Amino acid sequence: MGMPARILWRSLLLLLPLQALAQQTAAALAALADHRFSRMTPGTVAAPWRRVGLPGQKVPLTQFAITQEGTVPVLRIQADASYGNLLFDMAGHTLPAAALLRWRWQLAEAPEGTDLRRKDGDDAPLKVCALFDMPLQAMSFGEQTRLRVARAMSGEALPSATLCYVWDRLLPVGTELPNIFSARVRYLVVSQGPARPGQWLTIERNLASDFLRAFGHETAVVPPLLALAIGADTDNTGSHSLGYAGDLDLSLR
Repeated sequence: MGMPARILWRSLLLLLPLQALAQQTAAALAALADHRFSRMTPGTVAAPWRRVGLPGQKVPLTQFAITQEGTVPVLRIQADASYGNLLFDMAGHTLPAAALLRWRWQLAEAPEGTDLRRKDGDDAPLKVCALFDMPLQAMSFGEQTRLRVARAMSGEALPSATLCYVWDRLLPVGTELPNIFSARVRYLVVSQGPARPGQWLTIERNLASDFLRAFGHETAVVPPLLALAIGADTDNTGSHSLGYAGDLDLSLR
């Protein structure tokens, strides 16, 4: 085999893992599309979506249900001094730089006293989160230690980097800040203000660039995406919120 042929053959071998990865990513996106809220029957949210809380959680779980909005089923999210998320496993697939995350939501009843800058106000009536598998070596030694301790104490494989898009009462759209309890979670405000019953807001975000905005001080590479989540929490303020959300759509554009 001549030199040009060997180079071509090696190039093809290198492409095979990339093609397999692309197929796996496409399969994960297809699974998300196949399990849209708008395809569900009103009532309990269908699997593989699953409700999760904090390790050892003592407060009630946020309530989720499929309800009818006109002719389209949507997700109803009600928090009563509670915490919880609906999780969809993305199996650790790598995102292309142009991956877009889209959804729409409506805040019908807003909680009282929220302030993401304070522990007693760290609640969000609506949030969409992306959970990433960042290598521990990308973090500072202190962050590595804290995450290892948290994983050991909880017995859970806690994600190493989580980006949450939130609706916030106070902070302007575009604000990015760490969760006051853990720097492994970062907030990005995409909707702001009081409840707007009946008014749907559509959000579209470049997930890769937003991740680097939030965690770029630790890594220049977007790690694999473990899961997507949607939820609400009012456990720190002990208040009530009610919101609705449409389908989560992740596309490669």
